Amino acid sequence: MTEAMEYDVVIVGAGPAGLAAAIRLRQLSQDISVCILEKGSEVGAHILSGAVLEPRALSELIPDWKEKGAPVTQAVTEDRFLLLTKKHALRLPTPPQMKNHGNYIISLGNLCRWLGQEAESIGVQIFPGFPAADLLIENGRVAGVITGEFGRAKDGHEKPGYQPGIAVKGKYTLFAEGCRGSLSERLMKEFGLRDGVSPQTYGIGIKELWEIDPAKHKPGLVIHSFGWPLDSKTYGGSFLYHNAASQIAVGFVIGLDYENPHLDPFMEFQRFKTHPAIAPYFEDGKRICYGARAINEGGFQSIPKLTFPGGALIGCAAGFVNVPKVKGSHNAMKSGMLAAEAIAASALESYPEKLKSSWIHDELYKVRNIRPAFHKGLIPGLLYAAVDTFLFRGRAPWTFRNHADHLQLRKTSQSPKISYSRPDGKLTFDRMSSVFLSATNHEEDQPCHLKLKNPEVPVEINLPQYDAPEQRYCPAGVYEIVREANSPRLQINAPNCVHCKTCDIKDPTQNIVWTTPEGGGGPNYSGM
Repeated sequence: MTEAMEYDVVIVGAGPAGLAAAIRLRQLSQDISVCILEKGSEVGAHILSGAVLEPRALSELIPDWKEKGAPVTQAVTEDRFLLLTKKHALRLPTPPQMKNHGNYIISLGNLCRWLGQEAESIGVQIFPGFPAADLLIENGRVAGVITGEFGRAKDGHEKPGYQPGIAVKGKYTLFAEGCRGSLSERLMKEFGLRDGVSPQTYGIGIKELWEIDPAKHKPGLVIHSFGWPLDSKTYGGSFLYHNAASQIAVGFVIGLDYENPHLDPFMEFQRFKTHPAIAPYFEDGKRICYGARAINEGGFQSIPKLTFPGGALIGCAAGFVNVPKVKGSHNAMKSGMLAAEAIAASALESYPEKLKSSWIHDELYKVRNIRPAFHKGLIPGLLYAAVDTFLFRGRAPWTFRNHADHLQLRKTSQSPKISYSRPDGKLTFDRMSSVFLSATNHEEDQPCHLKLKNPEVPVEINLPQYDAPEQRYCPAGVYEIVREANSPRLQINAPNCVHCKTCDIKDPTQNIVWTTPEGGGGPNYSGM
C-alpha cells in the first residue's frame, strides 16, 4: 500500500443506498467531501433486481426526478397473482402488500447509472473498478478501507504493472455493498453487530431479460406466481415484468433455506418457463441478458446493529428488503439518506433512531412474521400470512425467529432425487450460455477470490454427504467436481463468477469465503 486518499465520507458500493447517501450528503452540505468506491467496471454493472420500484424514497431525494429524466417511466398497469400447478394456473386475489398502483417497472442498473450522474454533478467522486478489499481500523475505529491490488498473478507473484491497494480514509465510512457484502460480514463479526439478532436468511434470485413478440407484450403488466415447480416445503416464486419496448424481465427466487441438496435453483428457473401459462410469452422471443444475485429475506428481526465506531451499514448490507412486498430498493435508498442526515448533523450514532422513527421500521415490522411462517411449508405459510395481514394487521404480540440457511440442508440419503430435462436452447438454457449473456469477465491470471477455509472439506464432507451441492446452488457453473484416476477434486472456475454470493451463504459447512476479485471483474449487466 503506497498511497492514501482522504475524504469526509467514504461510501463502499454504488448501488441505490450508497448513491442516495452520497447525494443527500452533498445536498445538505457542499463542504462535505464524498467518494464512492464501486467494484463493478461502471456504476450499474453489478446491479440486478426485478425490479418494480416504489418511488417514495426517490421522490424524497430528488422531487423533480421526472423532469430531470430519470429512467423511471413504465408505470405498473395491472397486477396478477398466480398459483401454479404442473399444468394449470389459478389466478388469486393479489395480496395487499403486492399491489403496485403508483409503482414503476424499471431497470435498477439504469436507475443507478442515472443517480451516479446526479451524484457526480453535485461533487461526489465515484471510482468504478476499485473494490474495497480490506478494512482500515485504527485504535478500534473504522478509518476507511483499502482497495484491492491490481496485477498479482494466480500463483501470488507481482506481474509487470502491479499496483498495490490504496488506503481510502474517511471520517465516516458507509458500507453499501449490498446483500452479503464481504466487508460488511467482517464488520458484523469484528464489532458484534449480530449479537442477539435473529440469523439473516436469504433467497437466490435468477433473472433473464427478453425481447418478445410485441403482440404478446402488455406494457406495465406485473405477474407473480408461487407453487410449481417447487414442492410444498420450498419457499419461492416467480416474477414477470412487462417493461417498455417489448421487453420482459422474468425471474425466479428460491429461499436458500431449501432442504433437498439435489435441488438446482438454475434448473428450477428453466423448468418454470415451460409452464403452459408462462411459455407462450417467450415464443419467437430472444433472450438478451442473464444474471443472478442473493437477496436478504430476514426482514425486521434480522437487522443487525447498524453503527460501529467510524461508520454504519446501509441498504441491503444491513437487510431492508420487504419480502411480502417483493421490494427493497426504496428502503435501501431511504436508509442511505437517513445515515447521511445523521452524519451531516455530526451525530452518526443517531442513525438507528432515525431509522426506527421512519417508514422503513413500520413497513418491515408489520410483515416481520410472514416469511418465517413459511418455514413450516407452503400451506401453513399462506394461512398464517392471511391471518397476520387481515386479523392482526401486522401487530401480532410475537415475533418469529429466522434460521441459518446453511443448516437446513438434508443429507442426500434423506432426500429424493430431482430429474431435470436437457435445455432446448430456445426457451431453456444451460449455465455457460447464460453466463456469456451476463458479460462476466475476470482477469484469468489472478488469485482465486473464492477461498476455502479447508481444501479437504469439499471432497471429504460435501461430496459424500450432500453430493457436492455447490455444483447446483451456484447459478454460474463455478464449482465442479472433477474425477481424475477415480480421485475426485473440487475445481473452482472463478472466472465464471457473477458475484451472487450464494456459495458464501449456502455452503453447509461455511467453508467457502467470497472475497473481492481484481477491480472491474464480474458481470457487466445491461438493462438489468
